Amino acid sequence: MPRLHIKGNTMTNDNISRLLDLDPATIGHFLNGGYMLPYIKPLNDTVKVAGPAYTVRVIGKDSASLYHALQHAKEGSVIVIDKGGDNVYAPVGEVVSLVARQRNIAGIVIDGPATDSVAIRRSGYPVFCSGVSVATTNVLGITGDWEQPISCGGTAVHPGDIIFGDADGVVVIPPERLDDVLVKAEEALERERRNRNAIAEGKPLPIDADALFNADVAGLIKNLRQRH
Repeated sequence: MPRLHIKGNTMTNDNISRLLDLDPATIGHFLNGGYMLPYIKPLNDTVKVAGPAYTVRVIGKDSASLYHALQHAKEGSVIVIDKGGDNVYAPVGEVVSLVARQRNIAGIVIDGPATDSVAIRRSGYPVFCSGVSVATTNVLGITGDWEQPISCGGTAVHPGDIIFGDADGVVVIPPERLDDVLVKAEEALERERRNRNAIAEGKPLPIDADALFNADVAGLIKNLRQRH
């Protein structure tokens, strides 16, 4: 089975398949941080993306570092682009997305705009961005870097971090936490399935809100303190 190398470890296609059977919102229950801000959304809201990050910094109008990434990122990677706060120049359009698809790059996430949105949306290729723009970049080769820690959507992204996104947004999972997060999220998904079935059968809500609000929390805390 092909493996993607992430920070000295490996990520199998089975890991990817297990992620894609889940939702980022379910994963989010088990992360303390690592959520991209809600403005990062896919151009096509039916897509999902999952894979290790290949990080890129694109400065202003110069997208040479992105073309370096297109040549060097491993198959199955997600190219994650830090635009340094620029929301004018779009580094990704139809041609870039076609090249990425041809190279088996899993998807692209931009903290900035994309262009050729209609063509990308129709293609079904996963491009996540802050919006769209008619202003595009050029390959100047003066600025930018890659495979360095960056900021995307208000959160830090390191090379090899696991990127997982859908129509609700994007989460960033430290690779050393992936196995634990997968197990917890799969268990939560099964609980949700049981709860949906119970609700459909007219059973009570799984959480008794009245009991929570009527609980003598102050008394419980007082008793715990008295024990010590």
